[in-house]
Amino acid sequence: MSVTAERLERLPEAASRIGIIDCDIHPYMKTPRDLDPYLSARWRQYLMEYDKFVCGPYAARGTYPRFAPNTCRRDSWPPGGGLPGSDVDFIREQHLDASNIAFGVLEPLLNANIARNHEAAAAFCTAMNEWQKQAFYVPEPRLRASILVPQDDPAEAVKEIEARAGDAAFAQIQLGSKTSEPLGRKRYWPIFAAAQANNLSIGLHIGGTQNSAPSAGGWPQFYMEDHHMLVHSMQNQAASLILEGVFEAFPGLKVVMIEGGFAWVPTLGWRLDNHWKKMRTELPHLKRPPSEYLRSNLWVATQPVEEPENPEDLRQVFEWIGWDRIVYSSDYPHWDYDDPHTAWRIRLSEQEERMILRDNALDVYHFR
Repeated sequence: MSVTAERLERLPEAASRIGIIDCDIHPYMKTPRDLDPYLSARWRQYLMEYDKFVCGPYAARGTYPRFAPNTCRRDSWPPGGGLPGSDVDFIREQHLDASNIAFGVLEPLLNANIARNHEAAAAFCTAMNEWQKQAFYVPEPRLRASILVPQDDPAEAVKEIEARAGDAAFAQIQLGSKTSEPLGRKRYWPIFAAAQANNLSIGLHIGGTQNSAPSAGGWPQFYMEDHHMLVHSMQNQAASLILEGVFEAFPGLKVVMIEGGFAWVPTLGWRLDNHWKKMRTELPHLKRPPSEYLRSNLWVATQPVEEPENPEDLRQVFEWIGWDRIVYSSDYPHWDYDDPHTAWRIRLSEQEERMILRDNALDVYHFR
């Protein structure tokens, strides 16, 4: 795909001038051995003999149509070979240049941080962080890495955050929406303390561990059910972070909810506020209504954009969430990729457009 005059003319006017920040680009390895240079002999051997031994697969699943082939658009396979998202030159041509991307935040979905062996998880996270830097940031500084951490070993997670916090290659800390326990539990608080201390946001991306049924109703039968239940995991994490007092303890913490939809945010706020009014004695640590934490500490990424029959209904959702709490994400190179100039069916003002496509992300991420 080349950057044509026609395509540039179709881009939103403000975005074409200012450059866009994309908060969700998925990198992939060219071969399973790409991590070898960043692993010790012990962990290279471990990987060959046992693989990552994770709590559950995500992107490696092969179910049609979502996970075949490799969750990606058919036109995203590099002409020189390899998986979509593995060729920097092709990412640059097909997405960064074509869509005028000023910065793109990498969101690896390669199961490094959910190995059952916590020591292995720490080694794989360190290796994958260095792989992101060398394979993507060094040849293309517009691509900024996420700090993967073994969240179930908070001490090792903090070590990795501290080691990467001052590195311009990294824009955020990445966690998954499916975890061993809800993220509000105090076992995870050292991660949030390190994030706040180092002025790093948390990118909360759908996916993660799969050591239990994805819904309270049990295991789904259909792909559509499984896909929709990812949204539930994001709602659960938002409620946990708010109700267990994470944002009271760490008021400067910024969490971006990525690829979990967002039309549910207003109703979650209304429901939690109503319950909080009746049951405040159970939550004496909460000083404000839950919906206020939604507006002060949580951001949503646009992909996948809900598409109501009346497009103006979407505007009302945006307005309740807050124009300053929405960031653009493409999900490149996945099949449900959202192009920045066709992602929503409502006309935005130049200010609204600029906030979503760039300015809000500058408030959340630290692009050094």
